[in-house]
Amino acid sequence: MKFSEFWETIKIRKWGKYVITLLLFLVVFLFIGDQSVIQFVKRGREIRHLKEQRDMYREGTEKAQREIQTLHHPDSLERYAREQYYMHTSNEEIYLVEE
Repeated sequence: MKFSEFWETIKIRKWGKYVITLLLFLVVFLFIGDQSVIQFVKRGREIRHLKEQRDMYREGTEKAQREIQTLHHPDSLERYAREQYYMHTSNEEIYLVEE
């Protein structure tokens, strides 16, 4: 069916112009513009990704806060310095053993 024949059949029917208007509206609504369904889905994915990042950073912050709390005691501060930075006193020797 050629386009001209299709156009003539739509012209004959009274509701043809409404169908075309509805189809154009749907195309614009679904695919074009900032408020399209495609943009809506993309923004939803971005929001989920940002929430995951937020949760990850919150967990990291909580972990850092717990470490800070443990470092307020001199014994734990010394242990942390020895374990993380391999610090030692002048009369000690340190041997690193990898597991």
